[in-house]
Amino acid sequence: MDYIKRNIEELVKNSEKTFKCVLVTGARQTGKSTMLKTLFPDKKYVPIDDPFIEEQANENPNMFIMLNPPPAFYDEVQRAPGLFRFIKIKCDESNQYGLFCLSGSQPLELMENASESLSGRVSIVELAGLSLREIQRSAFNEPFVPTMDYVKKRSQSAKAPDNIWEIIHKGGYPELQNPDLNWSSFFSSYVKTYLERDVRKLSAVQDLDDFRRFMIAVAARTGQMLNYANIADEIGKDAGTVKKWMSILEASGIVYLLEPYTPSVLKKAIKTPKVYFRDTGLAAYLTRWLTPEALAYGAMSGAMFETYVITEILKSYSNQGIDYRYCVSYYRGRDKKVTRKDGLEVETESEIDLIIEENGVLYPIEIKQSFSVTADQAGTFKVLDKVEEKKRGMGAIICTCPQPNLLRDNLLQLPVWFI
Repeated sequence: MDYIKRNIEELVKNSEKTFKCVLVTGARQTGKSTMLKTLFPDKKYVPIDDPFIEEQANENPNMFIMLNPPPAFYDEVQRAPGLFRFIKIKCDESNQYGLFCLSGSQPLELMENASESLSGRVSIVELAGLSLREIQRSAFNEPFVPTMDYVKKRSQSAKAPDNIWEIIHKGGYPELQNPDLNWSSFFSSYVKTYLERDVRKLSAVQDLDDFRRFMIAVAARTGQMLNYANIADEIGKDAGTVKKWMSILEASGIVYLLEPYTPSVLKKAIKTPKVYFRDTGLAAYLTRWLTPEALAYGAMSGAMFETYVITEILKSYSNQGIDYRYCVSYYRGRDKKVTRKDGLEVETESEIDLIIEENGVLYPIEIKQSFSVTADQAGTFKVLDKVEEKKRGMGAIICTCPQPNLLRDNLLQLPVWFI
């Protein structure tokens, strides 16, 4: 299978030229090792997940670095946390940049170690799974924001996939771009490896079968507000254990918790985060939607489509080195809105699926899997007008429509492939 160029490559190459150390984090199997070996073939490759090498690195990290001096690429460096101190010493001894490339699949744990030992010496970047742009080999690499300027630029390269549900069902792990690789076999092996290596490493989970059931319960709730008690009841654990296990999924890049937008002026805002699986293929596997067709027409189609859109938008930011945690949120409030369903008026809580904040402007996003949408479906957007210190910008409904369209002066409809 040919190597797929990653949109984050320029950021990584620039970081290697301006920092003494580059740390690439991300979930297991997102392509960190392949990318770094491709970009820096002259650096010595040291796989610390090899049991023999891991033992050496942990028993005598100073000697280990002497035997594997820079320029070097240490893969799965989180398996030898004691190395960070000696990497710092090597960085301080030299005026050269690009001494070390590091990778690891436990982002939060890695960042804590790196921030303590390598502050000012390391550039930390996050590699997510493949985006639709990367799968289509598109060079377009701007973060998504629903403005006319963005749409004009994106329209030059945006291309509708043959079947968006095949892409959602397959997920973004690079190995799955190999048509000869069996989807179920890949994820079966992935889950087994993740449980036995990453989960055991991050926490003393006694029963991995219980944790597997927990993962399935969370996957079934992707796109929903996080309710620890509800999950605890389903799997027969206490809420404290569920909260601890959720932090493991988050730390190892399996899920993302989208925080609510709760300025003081929006007094009815609900302050509960929403949980999203970072890979729709993994979520589909865990919830047993075994074909794209079953997923597209099944009970979870709306949640999976929303999950896919959210993760694609996050990738557009992380691939530019932007920490999206400070610019994305969602809104849900107890201020009711009236909608019509089956000819009847129904009261529901107001919700905005995603809010992107940039330069004091709030861009509201609604996500619908349908082919046809209307301006009325963005009725909640006006709640943002109450936030006096911010300005409401252009809004968008992201859906499966064939082309962009202006629904009204400040509202676009955009095909999902325009992200």
